[in-house]
Amino acid sequence: MSEKKKAISETAERLFDKHGFHAVGMKQIIEEAGVALMTVYNHFQSKEHLIVEVLKRREERYMASLKRHMKSSSSIAVALATAHMDWLRVNDANGCMFLRAKEEYSLHPDQRDIIDYADKHKKQLMAFMVEQGLTKQEAIRLVLLFEGATALAEVLNMEDVAQELHYSAERLFEK
Repeated sequence: MSEKKKAISETAERLFDKHGFHAVGMKQIIEEAGVALMTVYNHFQSKEHLIVEVLKRREERYMASLKRHMKSSSSIAVALATAHMDWLRVNDANGCMFLRAKEEYSLHPDQRDIIDYADKHKKQLMAFMVEQGLTKQEAIRLVLLFEGATALAEVLNMEDVAQELHYSAERLFEK
């Protein structure tokens, strides 16, 4: 990835995460990334293509974070819960960017790529959990815990949420 494309993607992700997708215009991304309009459109056909690219990059980093934590605990669920909370700490507690994208674009049927990518991310997350040894039902339960922790981290103390997610993962998945 070229340095300019990376700068555009990183700037867009930061702005989308903080303000939402519709609230951020291409002009703001261009100004904050320090690139020309033509540079953006040489890398991305549209704002919607940029959004999908941002979601893909975010997913890659999130999944890499989960994978790095897999050896940190004897419990798959606890390791994943720890990884999820570490992700929230590093990336701020602004809710789930994938669900926000789906919500903001749900009334735009011409933007199915964004909605489909958000859906695909959640399904891939559960598939990853199953690959790690959880059953499908356990993966659903853990994702439910993650979604709740993500939402609560926006309004409660992050460490309180982390403690309760860890506790819930231990209790729900003890064998």
